[in-house]
Amino acid sequence: AWDVGQASITEHDRRHAKLRDYLANGARDLREVARLIRPHLEAFLRVVYPEHFTPGTMLGPFIRLCEQQVGSAQEILDVASIQELRDLNEYARRYHHQGWETERVNDGELRGFVDRALRFTRR
Repeated sequence: AWDVGQASITEHDRRHAKLRDYLANGARDLREVARLIRPHLEAFLRVVYPEHFTPGTMLGPFIRLCEQQVGSAQEILDVASIQELRDLNEYARRYHHQGWETERVNDGELRGFVDRALRFTRR
């Protein structure tokens, strides 16, 4: 029998649950949790800003686009939100580029960034 409830759970839902679970219970593999932040943000931005964050868009170019639009009728994010997204991206990119496999993960720092990422995606 087909379980419609299970079939409707997306990768974004799974990432979100893992990030929340980490805040509540911790995790064995901190690097895995750190790697979830960026795709979680990207999936959120694709849903909330589909005309600006199309498939294949990267966070850096999106942030630059947002900066260019500040104060205009086409403003996407305000200055504070852009800075928060920039900070989250700077942290998350450490776990997505060359050398991520050996990047040390500080549990306290990770906890703060996971919390910030989840708060950012509650907009």
